[in-house]
Amino acid sequence: MYRGQPCHAIKKLISMKTCKTVIALAAVISFTACKKEFTQSSSINASTQNDVAENSRKSCPEIDPSDFVKEVTNPYFPLRPGTKYYYINRIVEGKEVTIEHDVVTVTSKTKMILGVPCTVVHDEVKVDGSVTEDTYDWYAQDKHGNVWYFGESTREREDTGWSTEGSWQAGVDGACEGIIMWAHPENHIAEVYYQEYLKGEAEDQAEVINTNTTVKVPLRTFHNCLDTKEFSRLEPSVVSHKFYAKGIGEIKEVQTRGGTEVDELISVTHH
Repeated sequence: MYRGQPCHAIKKLISMKTCKTVIALAAVISFTACKKEFTQSSSINASTQNDVAENSRKSCPEIDPSDFVKEVTNPYFPLRPGTKYYYINRIVEGKEVTIEHDVVTVTSKTKMILGVPCTVVHDEVKVDGSVTEDTYDWYAQDKHGNVWYFGESTREREDTGWSTEGSWQAGVDGACEGIIMWAHPENHIAEVYYQEYLKGEAEDQAEVINTNTTVKVPLRTFHNCLDTKEFSRLEPSVVSHKFYAKGIGEIKEVQTRGGTEVDELISVTHH
């Protein structure tokens, strides 16, 4: 379900009992995981991404499995097992137009990561009937409603075969879990945060823009949507905006810099 940079890349928090520094970015961004939600001393915009470059996260949040719940019920990111989201992503590169068909399925499976039972979400992308991307994402929600992203197992078809670049798991090789959805996004407007972190492999960041956007997609028109801006040091020329509707989740992604892509929700079904 989580889709990184750019839109067609395979898709793709905050309460801990122990306060611990999570990210140190040369006095640009500072996260601390304290009782309720992260607070940040400052924020950056897309133009300062490269300044953040080599100042990686020096430590990960200290995870206490007892701080997590079994189900992901955050209204902006609900993961009800059996739910299927169908998206169509339109990619324009010069005169060439590619249409991706993306089916995201919330499975009933869980994966234990750092002692936390994570919900497994399967994301499959097809072009002209052939699978081009296949991923399994792992999410968990804490007691306060923040949703954490614990990693992904991903593969993407390339000219030379399948690539697993971008795969990562929290706690392995220095990878850290990140925020995929705040419990109260309205309290984090203009803050920048990591959604994932494995240096040189997965460094997507996001910023909450507002929670009152009206968004029209083929499914219908949604009001009071959450708008987030996403970017990565690994692709500094690419910026996209994602939109989330309460009770549904992600409904649209638009690449606003570095390419022309529009990914929209077509249907949602429950089984």
